[in-house]
Amino acid sequence: MTTHSHAYRVAAVQAAPVYMNLDASIDKAITIISEAAKNGASLVAFPENFLPGYPWFVWLGAPVWAMQFMTEYHKQALIVGSEQYQRLEKAAADNRVHLVMGFTERDNGSLYMSQAIIDDKGKTIATRRKLKPTHAERLVFGEGDGGDIAVHETALGKLGALCCWEHIQPLTKFAMYSQHEQIHVAAWPSFSLYTEVTPAIGGEVNTAVSRTYAVEGQCYVIAPCAVTPQDTVDLLCSTDEQRALLKTGGGFTRIYGPDGASLVTPLEEDEEGILYADINLDAVTMAKISGDAVGHYSRNDVTRLIFNNQSLRPVHINEAPLFDNAVNTFSDEEES
Repeated sequence: MTTHSHAYRVAAVQAAPVYMNLDASIDKAITIISEAAKNGASLVAFPENFLPGYPWFVWLGAPVWAMQFMTEYHKQALIVGSEQYQRLEKAAADNRVHLVMGFTERDNGSLYMSQAIIDDKGKTIATRRKLKPTHAERLVFGEGDGGDIAVHETALGKLGALCCWEHIQPLTKFAMYSQHEQIHVAAWPSFSLYTEVTPAIGGEVNTAVSRTYAVEGQCYVIAPCAVTPQDTVDLLCSTDEQRALLKTGGGFTRIYGPDGASLVTPLEEDEEGILYADINLDAVTMAKISGDAVGHYSRNDVTRLIFNNQSLRPVHINEAPLFDNAVNTFSDEEES
């Protein structure tokens, strides 16, 4: 029997949003989506918190200083299902692309580091939240839950996404691998913060993290990364000390194959653009034949993962008439 290869083009975005301006950032995103579609992309992936930008201010001073930006940042966050969100769904449908968008999600009084996965018909497949915001991010964002660690069946294959340092959580990664992911979006902010303080949050280390994910999971990794422009630095930094902490540039967008091959020539760190790669899911099969970490290359008699993939939001509306059932049960016991 002859089978047909599943091949198509993917696009990884390296760009800056219009900082803390949701509508203008969506306008820019739609222009980028249209350009990627015209160049043959079937999947377009955006950086972490592209809408309306990453909250660099929480890293630049005391929490009370950072609070001056929070009210406006909260107002500019995206609400799932809103008219602004529906513009993204329409853009995906109009351009017939799958879209993975990083955004700051507003859910009433709370913010989350989220990613939307939208298909080429404009239907939202899923929205997910970063499981554990990193360090200073916890001053701004709430947490996701096990329901956010998911891989989705799509027309392009088994598609999943994580944000930033979720990619250094070994058990989170293994939970994703266990769902036989074929295409993974690893979304990053720009690597322009603390560049002279520690390499751990720099571009060299974290592109290696993305590449490792590809090899460990035997999947394609599309790793979009933002850039930080001068106007964002000027908006947030008022002292020399702050300007030393947040630099311009920081773009390290990459695309990796399931064997770890680098599939694109990187842009300059301060350059905006779109990187493209033509992928074929047969390469995923070949990689897994060599070393399927959750199959023949595992030793589950030695190490195993306990994975709770339930969604555990703070409020669960139970519409079942529990009180009536309790009364009926009590009455039946009395009669007996």
